[in-house]
Amino acid sequence: MLTAESSTPHTTPVPLTAGHAQSGLAMLLMFASGAGGLVWQMVWTAQFGLALGHEIVAVLSVVAAFFGGISAGSFFLAHRLERSLYPGRWYAGLEALIASWALLVALVSPLVLPHLSQWIGAEPSALWHWALAFFIPLLALLPATLAMGATLPAMERLLRREHSQPLGSVYAANTAGAMAGLLLAVFFFVPSLGLLGTSLVFAGVNATCAFLAWQVWGGSLKSDLHLPDAAPHAAPQRAQAFDATTPLATPQTVGLRLFLTGLLGIGYEVLAVRVISQVTENTVYTYAMLLAVFLMGTALGAVLIKRAGVTGDVTAQRIDQALGELIVSIFLGGISLWWADQSYALPLRWWGPSATTAIAGEWLAGMTAMFLPSMAMGALFTLLCRQALQIRMPLGTALGINNLGSALAPVLVGLVLVPFAGARAVLFMLIAGYLALRSVQSWHRPAGWVAAGALLVLAIFAGPLRFVNVPAGGSLLSYREGVMAAVSVVADADGVARLHINNRVQEGSSASGQVETRLAQLPLLLHPSPRTALFLGYGTGYTANAAALDPHIQVKAVELLPEVIEAAGIFALKAGAPASASPVATVAADARRYVQSATDRHDVIVADLFHPARSGAGNLYTVEHFSAVKARLAPGGLFCQWLALHQMDIETLRSIVAAFLKVYPNAVAVLASNSLDTPVLGLIARPDQPGWQIQSVRTRLSDMSPRMTKTLKTAKLDDEFAVLGSIIAGPLALKDFVRDATLNSDDRPVVTHRAPWVSYAPQEAPRDRLTLLMQRLAPHAADGMAPHQGADAARLEAYWAARAKYIAFGMAVRPDRDPRVMLNQLRLPLLDMVSTSPDFRPASEPLLALAEAVRETDPQLSAQVKLALRTALSTPPSPSSASSPLPAIPLVNLK
Repeated sequence: MLTAESSTPHTTPVPLTAGHAQSGLAMLLMFASGAGGLVWQMVWTAQFGLALGHEIVAVLSVVAAFFGGISAGSFFLAHRLERSLYPGRWYAGLEALIASWALLVALVSPLVLPHLSQWIGAEPSALWHWALAFFIPLLALLPATLAMGATLPAMERLLRREHSQPLGSVYAANTAGAMAGLLLAVFFFVPSLGLLGTSLVFAGVNATCAFLAWQVWGGSLKSDLHLPDAAPHAAPQRAQAFDATTPLATPQTVGLRLFLTGLLGIGYEVLAVRVISQVTENTVYTYAMLLAVFLMGTALGAVLIKRAGVTGDVTAQRIDQALGELIVSIFLGGISLWWADQSYALPLRWWGPSATTAIAGEWLAGMTAMFLPSMAMGALFTLLCRQALQIRMPLGTALGINNLGSALAPVLVGLVLVPFAGARAVLFMLIAGYLALRSVQSWHRPAGWVAAGALLVLAIFAGPLRFVNVPAGGSLLSYREGVMAAVSVVADADGVARLHINNRVQEGSSASGQVETRLAQLPLLLHPSPRTALFLGYGTGYTANAAALDPHIQVKAVELLPEVIEAAGIFALKAGAPASASPVATVAADARRYVQSATDRHDVIVADLFHPARSGAGNLYTVEHFSAVKARLAPGGLFCQWLALHQMDIETLRSIVAAFLKVYPNAVAVLASNSLDTPVLGLIARPDQPGWQIQSVRTRLSDMSPRMTKTLKTAKLDDEFAVLGSIIAGPLALKDFVRDATLNSDDRPVVTHRAPWVSYAPQEAPRDRLTLLMQRLAPHAADGMAPHQGADAARLEAYWAARAKYIAFGMAVRPDRDPRVMLNQLRLPLLDMVSTSPDFRPASEPLLALAEAVRETDPQLSAQVKLALRTALSTPPSPSSASSPLPAIPLVNLK
């Protein structure tokens, strides 16, 4: 055998089993290399997204930088690899470079990337944001991405033999590995090990590939492949033979087709994912499922076209045939997009709701839309690369051209075409693009004109590719196809408007005014004198505008989707919408990036209800984000993080609370309302204040204007016990609650990977979750309250005790339209709560209302209830609470 020190080839034939073993090892290495490549893309996108933000500019820039580096690597190393006598050494060196540089990026980026947000600025221009978001990842990742772009050409060059066609097998193995790596990383490695742990594992994978390749193929091309001495020139000789039977194949034609098929193929993937996202849960698992379908189809297409034996002599007619099959596949897959909701719902109808059926529905929606098209794309790509080799174009050059088109597709389709032309029009453009790639000769046959006619008929009669659930008697008030999501406003038969993102996530409604007011005013009332407030999340605009009701407070709101800000104008016109004293300043930006890059400070920062299961939202519940918020608080400032308990299980909540306490050890938990079906929990902290003072809240309320007093009365926040009575746990209770919980952090995104399972298949009803939480948390005045508050502290303890009874009893209440039935059911328990705490108006007010409701039909019962209520409310208050209006209000109404 030829070695690095020898120039005489060894002529002893190599047993067939040895060649098979090397081919099998090559496929295994390409499988592992593909797995590592996609995992690195996922890890880097997550890491850079934390600093660059999740605006479409940043997301697409990172993707473009990744594929741009791969394309450059394929281009620049193409001729070197084609002429090299040592492709095995090249492959080993490339894998070693990937392992070392990728690991270096994984270790250094958490230290460096936080500064990147400050370079970008809080409200950068699109050009500046795009430039930094593209060039910094491009340069930071370039050594690794250059190497990634050359691994497949190196392996193909290594395995190429006389009359051998390894391209299809190598490409299929690499793509199948990418699919496997993606699923393993999303479902196992990242949830179990975190981003850094996953990076260590796959750096080891790349390093192992390098070691094995060097051990097996460290010699020259001739000795490795046992080719004759003329082997380095075999490829050009074969190309000349192919040229003799392959007309009309020029570098320009092949290059153009490679570029456009990359552009159109990834463009279709982007479009299909955008449409399907309107009917799926849009979690990290959703996007993994959809991408896995695309990769699986591509790999299978490459295998089938090789098994069919049609890659030996690629003619123009063969390319036209493959294009025709691809057009039919995309036509069928595109039509299925109109029934994506039915595909998604089919497993749930067959087997009932569960996490398995929900993921199966996402898989099925992706299969019907993308599997056949991706198979045809994989086959066509293999044929085009074989044709490139026939005309002496190095494989690396062909891959570089194709990857360049792939890199441009998300920008062109996702950022430009879909928002401005709509999904349906883009689908027609993509199909028309593939039709235009067919040769002129193919249009002399009727098949091309049949396809064009079918496309024209579909364009005329097909409806829009959008999914909006409009209830019976309701109407669609607004629909905006944005660059990141579709935003709709739907009204029901009663005129209640609801804001939806991708038809799945409800961001609020026009009927939630009281709750929204509480979400805004509760944290503001706990600050002694707020002047500026920042709201992370805008939604319907109710919460931010409810904060701006106070003319002394300047309010700013940050919202990721510009379409949501626009849609909020509809809610501002609804009856009962908060009429802010001054306009709310809105900023379209990623909340995480904005907080990291802003320089101004605020007295109060309120983080809205981010659905934790949605892809990207988990980053807003990490230790690092909470620390960035703390840096934006003015001296004495307050931070409130609202959490929708009906959207997360207890373990997800524990991870978030643990992260919050890591930054704010003196935090308390509050309950926004007494709702059992949609409970909202709040984590509130003032880093500069060790405990909460009842007198401070009382003074704050006494300084309110008559308009604000009326607003707070409507929201049931017009006394100090209603405000501080919302506390359900102090710092000590919370620390005990999160004992042994895993902190949600940038490196360990627990929320991102755990919260989706609650969306797929809730294990218990929200009210059961709230009951469990209340059993584990119990407030007391010594935990979180400032000392020396005397009788006020005792009244607050009584309020908490009554609230606990109220929530526990609410679980057993059976609603009835007959007020007499309800009064008989509620009278004794509510009277007990009032006796426990006369300040607890959630018990006294409904009891009084029911007594009034039966006064005409059963005056005796009404009088008995009022007398009992008067007795309970007449319990002598402590001197320090004489100014409290609570006992007096119901007594006046009991006449």
